[in-house]
Amino acid sequence: MQKYRDKGLKLTPQRLAIFEYLDGNRSHPSAEDIYTEIIKKFPMMSFATVYNTIETLKKKGDLAEITIDPERRHYDPDTSHHHHLICKTCKKIKDIHSDFSIHIPEDQKGTFEVLDNHIEFYGMCHKCKTKGE
Repeated sequence: MQKYRDKGLKLTPQRLAIFEYLDGNRSHPSAEDIYTEIIKKFPMMSFATVYNTIETLKKKGDLAEITIDPERRHYDPDTSHHHHLICKTCKKIKDIHSDFSIHIPEDQKGTFEVLDNHIEFYGMCHKCKTKGE
């Protein structure tokens, strides 16, 4: 948790629990998911604490917001460049750590300079596909 202290973040017990929950978490949790988990240890904690911590981590570059679900924002503590596979049925999100070369035709790109990209692949995970058979 030293990396958070080095960034000048206040390390309350609730914040430490949120940091620990997010550390290495690959489930792309929503704020509600984080709150539901942390409230077990800190029943008096408010949802605002989770939301404010998420906002602080986003501003510091330690958490990426994924806006793939119009109903809920999801968060990714892996801020390295990567893409996502998303199940259209259960909304499970899986990381893809591969590069894809995409050519944007000059007549469509115009003077726009592409600096980065994030690709979302939509489909059905094995579990949902098996249920539907």
